[in-house]
Amino acid sequence: MSVLDISKIKQVPLNKGEFLTTIVKKVQATVHHTAGGPSGVNTIGGWNKDKRGPIATPFTISGPGAKNSYDGEIIQAFSSKCWAYHLGVKTEVFKARGLKWKNLDALSIGIEVCNWGGLDYENGKFLNYVDGIVDPKDVVTLDQPFKGYTHFHRYSDAQIESLRQLLVYLSNTYAIDLTYSYDQMFKVSDKALKGDNGLFTHNSYRKDKIDVYPCPRMIAMFESLTK
Repeated sequence: MSVLDISKIKQVPLNKGEFLTTIVKKVQATVHHTAGGPSGVNTIGGWNKDKRGPIATPFTISGPGAKNSYDGEIIQAFSSKCWAYHLGVKTEVFKARGLKWKNLDALSIGIEVCNWGGLDYENGKFLNYVDGIVDPKDVVTLDQPFKGYTHFHRYSDAQIESLRQLLVYLSNTYAIDLTYSYDQMFKVSDKALKGDNGLFTHNSYRKDKIDVYPCPRMIAMFESLTK
């Protein structure tokens, strides 16, 4: 399998104040999707322009159709040694599960895959949450609904491969355990909330999130990481 060439990672730096420069030991990798358009460059540009403060991830992965980036291109906004808010876990979540609060945003490396996420099917068309039409060839239909959705925007093969390479690189750099478990990745996980070493998704921390969804091709990639 191909190894990540870090020289090909596009650098699109976040502005000062849009991330925190404190260096924190990393023990988790957390996969998100953006619920937005195909460009990782534009995603980072949006973080620079918004007024929410340091909410971001160090990496985005572009999808097909971006005018300023190619399908599967990894874009870096800041050093993975630093951090920004990307999980939004409320203290009530820890209390409800009898766990001690931890600053999970700081110890987890977030990766955003550019993707619209869950889709509605209305009048013969697949629609994202802003009523944009998604081409049927870019739709994945699951055998069983996931958190209220059966149809999802397709993660491209190039995105999945780039994510694989990036996860292996981060595992080698920070000694992050990439062992896959469905319950750990697609349900709220005590292991994730405790700050244990491992691979997770946004679902692992919050039941209201659907990123990433259980795409069979994505799951096959996760399963391959420790084989």
